[in-house]
Amino acid sequence: MNTATLLVSCPDQKGLVAKISDWVFSHGGNILHADQHADSTAGLFLMRVEWDLDNFGLTRTEIAPTFAQLASAIQAKWHIQFSDYVRRIAIFVSKQDHCLYDLILRQRSHELPAIIPVVISNHPDLEQVAHNFGINYHYLPITPENKLEQEKQQLALLKQYQIDLVLLAKYMQVLSPEFLSQFSQVINIHHSFLPAFAGANPYHRAYKRGVKIIGATAHYVTEELDEGPIIEQDVIRVSHRDSVNDLIRKGKDLERIVLARAVRQHLENRVLVYGQSANSGLGIRTVVFD
Repeated sequence: MNTATLLVSCPDQKGLVAKISDWVFSHGGNILHADQHADSTAGLFLMRVEWDLDNFGLTRTEIAPTFAQLASAIQAKWHIQFSDYVRRIAIFVSKQDHCLYDLILRQRSHELPAIIPVVISNHPDLEQVAHNFGINYHYLPITPENKLEQEKQQLALLKQYQIDLVLLAKYMQVLSPEFLSQFSQVINIHHSFLPAFAGANPYHRAYKRGVKIIGATAHYVTEELDEGPIIEQDVIRVSHRDSVNDLIRKGKDLERIVLARAVRQHLENRVLVYGQSANSGLGIRTVVFD
């Protein structure tokens, strides 16, 4: 079954569910899933609607311009995605392989509806992993002196492989504002329950504080380090008996699960980002529809 998914955010007002549902119905669409949320603090209405394209009265090229008329009337920001469009993912890594293996195996088992044509790294260590699965590997060493030039090479590779989404799977580099201004669809896995222990060495800092839980956070990448909109999080209990290495081992299990959940939610068009910049005090937030 081929479906269309519509994500909408607009100023909250009466009758929005009826207007959007009626637009789908008026063109012969059969709604399969619908969910909505009203954020009273932001004064926004947010909705996800998925419908069957069989016997739908509009062609795919007609859907967007036709819905744009209603979107203008309700002052909406919106996006439409089709289920049979398979997105292409580039995985950025450094030396750790646990998230890379997990993502590839989930994609190969059809848990993640995507194609992974390329792995890009600032180290040569994981080249054999990629090649074992028939995935192209590009090694681009990065220093403070060559960072911007190497990022230009990375962007060229993203264009060459027609990449839709970048995953930072334990890529121990900070992407520059210049990179993000040209390619913004980036998801990172951070090894702590943000906003706690942002930045480097969170497990070591958590151990020093004697925490009783550790976590992992998957978020979209923005210019502010570890401040991007959060997609998925989870935690696990630890105790005074756990060493730093125990925290790292348990944390790696969480990182795999949390990153995979976030990627799947993104690929299924379940994540809607809204709000202002982090510096405004309101924060950029997400709604993740079930």
